[in-house]
Amino acid sequence: MKVTITDQCMGDRNCNNLCPDVFQYDEDTLKSKVKLKKIPDQYKALVKQAAAECGAEAIIIEEKS
Repeated sequence: MKVTITDQCMGDRNCNNLCPDVFQYDEDTLKSKVKLKKIPDQYKALVKQAAAECGAEAIIIEEKS
């Protein structure tokens, strides 16, 4: 699984609070960013939840086989 955050991020930090091991708030851009290139299995459910709860629909998930 690969995750990206688009420029539509509103910086509400919900994803950071939900899964701080994957998402990090960037104080310079006032938006969240993804800390990992590949998401470990133990975080996949939380990442999907963060994407579903993102008000700006800024979290893009690419499933890889």
